[in-house]
Amino acid sequence: MDKSQVIVRPTVHTVAMDTGTRMPHRNDPAVMRRLLERPGRWAVVGLSENRARVAYRIAEYLQDLKMEIVPVHPRADTVLGAQGYRSLAEVPSSPDNPIDVVDVFVRSDLAGEVVDQAIAVGAKAVWLQLGVVDQEAAARAHAAGLDVVMDTCPAIEAPKLGLR
Repeated sequence: MDKSQVIVRPTVHTVAMDTGTRMPHRNDPAVMRRLLERPGRWAVVGLSENRARVAYRIAEYLQDLKMEIVPVHPRADTVLGAQGYRSLAEVPSSPDNPIDVVDVFVRSDLAGEVVDQAIAVGAKAVWLQLGVVDQEAAARAHAAGLDVVMDTCPAIEAPKLGLR
């Protein structure tokens, strides 16, 4: 072979370095699909009886997707027929009846505490709603083995995935 026809491709080495910074979280469509397709138990943090709030409408949407909702709010309202609890720690759960997803409807500056509570109660996933962003909390949840979805909404993602 003539040297003018040789294509030289550089060798690329990937080196992991702890620089103190993390890559921003990216939502995995397969994770979102799994969470939205399989009926599960969703603790909706910030859900109250206020029908004008987005959390109320999304909880209704989740019920339409055959999800069980568990309202979590300081007033512990019963919402959409579901008993409410003041905190995630008060929500009854067991290996046979786990909290599958903690759906976070609080400001970004409060989301980290909710994510830490989700980890503590053994939730399987956290879903931080549209506009709720906490990269460090997402990293903690991921490191604890939870699935993480951030800065989007089931009512946006389900239709994109062909689920509704």
